[in-house]
Amino acid sequence: MLSRLIQRSRLLSADPNGPEEFAYLEMQYWAASISCLSVLVFFLWHLRKSTNNGMSKHLKYGSFSVALYSMTYFLSFLLKTDGGLMVMPNMVYMLCHGVAAVILIKHILENFPSCSSFGEALLVCSGLVLYFGDMLAHTLSKMEFSMSSKAFIHTPGTRSDMTTVIQGILLGLFLLPLLYKSSLQVWGYCRLEGNQRTQAVEEYTRKRNGSAVFYILLVVVLMFLVPSWTHMVQGLKVHPFVWIINYMFTDSHERLALCAYWICVIYVSVRRFYNISKQSKTERILLRKYYHLVAVLIFSPAVIFQPAFLDLAFGAAFAVFLVLEMIRIWEIYPLGKLVHQFMNAFTDHRDSEILIVSHFSLLLGCALPKWMSSGLNDRPLAPFAGILSLGIGDTMASMIGYKYGVLRWSKTGKKTIEGTAAGITSVLAACSILVSLLASSGYILSQNWLSLLIAVTLSGLLEAYTAQLDNAFIPLVFYSLLCL
Repeated sequence: MLSRLIQRSRLLSADPNGPEEFAYLEMQYWAASISCLSVLVFFLWHLRKSTNNGMSKHLKYGSFSVALYSMTYFLSFLLKTDGGLMVMPNMVYMLCHGVAAVILIKHILENFPSCSSFGEALLVCSGLVLYFGDMLAHTLSKMEFSMSSKAFIHTPGTRSDMTTVIQGILLGLFLLPLLYKSSLQVWGYCRLEGNQRTQAVEEYTRKRNGSAVFYILLVVVLMFLVPSWTHMVQGLKVHPFVWIINYMFTDSHERLALCAYWICVIYVSVRRFYNISKQSKTERILLRKYYHLVAVLIFSPAVIFQPAFLDLAFGAAFAVFLVLEMIRIWEIYPLGKLVHQFMNAFTDHRDSEILIVSHFSLLLGCALPKWMSSGLNDRPLAPFAGILSLGIGDTMASMIGYKYGVLRWSKTGKKTIEGTAAGITSVLAACSILVSLLASSGYILSQNWLSLLIAVTLSGLLEAYTAQLDNAFIPLVFYSLLCL
């Protein structure tokens, strides 16, 4: 967020809506900061309860950092408002982000302990809270019941229809689990006691009813809830699905050709790699890296020739992944077992029977830099941050390190110096090719090669040393360094 703020500050004079968007981005920065700060406070509180011999050194430093950051946040809003009159509403709004982040990270760590570390859970909960906070801000700004909602929530007026459509569909799908669980509970309370049934019959009836409830709620959410929200927030007069179809056929030849290309690549790669996973002894880590290369083949042409359409495609793919994961977890008939069998062929130690995160992390690792680069962008390589770091760098580092790596970075780790060097070199080579392609396509390049070298090197070293999920962290770090 800080890198994005620095980048937007360079473009204020070139964009007539720049000050408004910069103010809203600054509010999002503080919201993300308060979310992380609240989680840190919660962690320090638990640490203090578990410390018997007084305050440890880490606890003292953490408490001092919390106090200093809180004072900085308060003074920043005090200076930006008229006499401090709007400090309290702003603080309440930000505090809601912090409370939501604490509740969410507690839920993630308790229910999915094998799927994420503390850092990964913090990244996920901060991102979700920020995303839903953005939805809430735009919703409140359109409501007329509160005269103060527009006073302290400065939403930019340049929001595109595509952003609203993507956000509306994801909002409905994120609310679907709550509606599904609540409906099943109501169904259980309202079900009349009948004749005694065997356990097998009871289980079959429960799954059949659960599947019916899921499909009904999915239709209700997508056909009624999502269009209602998009109409209220954006004034969209057509159904989001109709809008998507109209958008696809606006520039039909290029976009439909791109869709056909995607379908062919996905079909061939999935069929090929799935058969390999069942019949050969290929290491699963290498098999999963092949999908990183497939991501390069799928996304790179779209970033260059149809960047706006790729934003929509990323949103659609994420929505499909969410629906399929719900079907797999709840064993929704008839696809539940088939989806679980297919996805289980590509899992690793971070996945569990409860939640499979590998495909989500790869998709979001490629999508987030592209989504965050929407609008004015003076760093043409920034949208490629996920594709370069995951599809090229991470893949080459893993393959070269696995086959030829000898010198390890640590005695206990598996990552090698040869793999890291191969990853950094391959990303630099890919960047040189992309720069030539972008220049021939009419882009005005402002990326300094020295800063690019530093960004690629630091990202490669972080990939070698980090114990976190590199699909989630490395693209965001690389994107941040490219924006500076």
